[in-house]
Amino acid sequence: MPPPFSWIAAVARFLWDFIVGDDWTVAAAVAIGLVLSAILNVNHIAAWWLIPVIVLAMLGVSLRRASSKKR
Repeated sequence: MPPPFSWIAAVARFLWDFIVGDDWTVAAAVAIGLVLSAILNVNHIAAWWLIPVIVLAMLGVSLRRASSKKR
């Protein structure tokens, strides 16, 4: 692959690993939370609390799943 395309592919692989990481469900939940926040904001409903709640919930789910795999 020529250099410009190999750089683009490397950046895409880095972003995938950085955002998705080991647990794709956390990334999907955050993406859904961002969409829900945008929808609530468009309808003039305060949604600043939604993303922290989703992140804390998914952190708990991810930690529980990771700890159950090691048993």
